[in-house]
Amino acid sequence: MIVTFSNRSKWVASFFTYKNIEKIRRRYQETGENLSGTYFWTTDLILIDEVSRERIEAVIEDLIVEDGFRYVFARADDITDEYEYLYEPGFFD
Repeated sequence: MIVTFSNRSKWVASFFTYKNIEKIRRRYQETGENLSGTYFWTTDLILIDEVSRERIEAVIEDLIVEDGFRYVFARADDITDEYEYLYEPGFFD
């Protein structure tokens, strides 16, 4: 997930469902990866009960309100003028 703020800062995190993690674990057990499913890791991980735009937006909003956003999301390169066309007119005003 990429979150862009009007100050041009861009932040990234990975959202996984609990069910998705279990599916990955079972696959690792079969393939032998990660000590046959003994562990799973990824950077900037957020576990979520369902993947929907509504739920993800609610989680992001809660993280912002509770001052946890900067601890969960990793800051990426800010948006430059070169890529401003990808956003709605006036987004950065």
